[in-house]
This record gives sequence, C-alpha cells and structure tokens, in this order.
Amino acid sequence: MASQIRASHILLMYKGSMRSMAERSKADAESAIQALRDELAKGADFAALAREYSDCPSGEDGGDLGYFGQGSMVPEFESAAFGLGTGEVSEVVETPFGFHLIQRTD
Repeated sequence: MASQIRASHILLMYKGSMRSMAERSKADAESAIQALRDELAKGADFAALAREYSDCPSGEDGGDLGYFGQGSMVPEFESAAFGLGTGEVSEVVETPFGFHLIQRTD
C-alpha cells in the first residue's frame, strides 16, 4: 500500500455534524450526496461538482486535498481513500464532518 496518496473530495455537512454551519438535515445531506454520486456515475466532472456543492474550503480547488499519509484523516475517510485505485470515486462515506465522495487522484 502507498504511504501517501492524493485525493479530492466533496463534503456535504448537515446541522449537527462536526464544525458545521449547514442548516440542512442529515437526511437532506445524504440524499443530496447520493444525487451527486449518481451524477458522477453518468460522467459529471468531479472537480466541477466539488466547486459548486462542497461545504469544505477545498471545494474552491475542485476538492483537492493534496497528498496525505495514513493517520492524517479520520478513520472512515482514510479507509475509503486508501482503498481506492487512482481515478476511482468512492461510494458515499460518512464521517463526523458529514457525507463525502472521495476521488483518489494519485
């Protein structure tokens, strides 16, 4: 397994998730992230969706988180990201911050 990978993500927070200022409900966030996953499956551009929808500041950079190693991210995120091949997009991943879609870019 690689010691470091590069990934991008789309994060949809909800009211009550860690560090969230979002007003949407958890159910609404989950429904919205699944709709984005469906758009990606149809060929939508990950970076464009991240810029438009992500609640993370990285959305401005198309969701790019740069390179990170093991132990840098919360366990659910890390497990999903390191389990992807380059270019692959995860299923919906829930962490204390909300719902993510993760694309491994390197």
